Amino acid sequence: MKALVLAGGAGTRLRPITHTSAKQLVPVANKPVLFYGLEAIAEAGIREAGLVVGDTQAEIESAVGDGSAFGLEVTYLRQEAPLGLAHGVLIARDYLGDDDFVMYLGDNFVVGGIGGLVERFARERPAAQIMLTSVRDPRQFGVAELDPGGRVVRLEEKPARPKSDLALVGVYLFSPAVHAAVAELKPSWRGELEITDAIQWLIEAGLRVESSVISGYWKDTGNVTDMLEVNRLVLESLEPRVGGSVDAASELIGRVVVEPGAVVERSRLVGPAIIGAGARVQDGYVGPFTSIGAGCVVEHAEIEYSIVLPRASIRGVSRIESSLIGHDVEVTPAAGTPRAHRLVLGDHSKVQISS
Repeated sequence: MKALVLAGGAGTRLRPITHTSAKQLVPVANKPVLFYGLEAIAEAGIREAGLVVGDTQAEIESAVGDGSAFGLEVTYLRQEAPLGLAHGVLIARDYLGDDDFVMYLGDNFVVGGIGGLVERFARERPAAQIMLTSVRDPRQFGVAELDPGGRVVRLEEKPARPKSDLALVGVYLFSPAVHAAVAELKPSWRGELEITDAIQWLIEAGLRVESSVISGYWKDTGNVTDMLEVNRLVLESLEPRVGGSVDAASELIGRVVVEPGAVVERSRLVGPAIIGAGARVQDGYVGPFTSIGAGCVVEHAEIEYSIVLPRASIRGVSRIESSLIGHDVEVTPAAGTPRAHRLVLGDHSKVQISS
């Protein structure tokens, strides 16, 4: 079995971060989201992975290399434009050959790995196997409709009126039969080749499509809210360790990781939190569920429930929370700006202001 990892999307929901960075490389607990997927693929016993890339190919290739760091042999497959998940399968046709494969969306995060899913596929040999999970707003996802016996009868991509609340998780397993389906596809109303249409083609051709509803944790890390939530989840599993320097005037509470080369002085760190290699925290506060990237500076500042990317600096500002701060960003106080609020409020509004 091979893996096909899709990492060519533009990441519009994470702008402006993704104007200059690949969304699959935005870090969770100081490790790119894409790396968690590659590790899960290798842990499932798969050794060959095709990585579908687009305009951010150079950045992703620099981070992943030949895949040997993950126990993989990585082949890069160029996608000229993000024309749909099934288009990723289409351009990978020669690479995949007649092998079974797992398709893994590079910005998805699945707790517990995919080993059990791969084993079940190898044992039962359906044409396709999908994972489903209940979501609050299925209009944002591919949605599955099941019959009373739990069999998949229809799939629809981002429907205006969903038939169920069961969304497709971003991990799929396919036999070579899917290539015939993809070859027959026409672009959807979104102008893309939809993988949901390919799976529906398999169903209508009388081929077996298996599904399982997972109760574990899955997130599409396509927006800031989901990124912060995944960061929170991963940080909760941290084992505390101090590889850097923490002075006697500082206080570390709970699961805190201080990476080698990091310096903490006269500060309070409340875990779960991670301070990246070479970062510096002075006279500051880093609160729960915060990842401070390598080479960052937090000085006379407070931050919690946030992700700070490498080399950013935060100086002289009061509480920052629920934030995603990019590479090389500088956050400082405004000089001499009078405090004021300017509001345009509609009828029956309710506003809470902490002055």
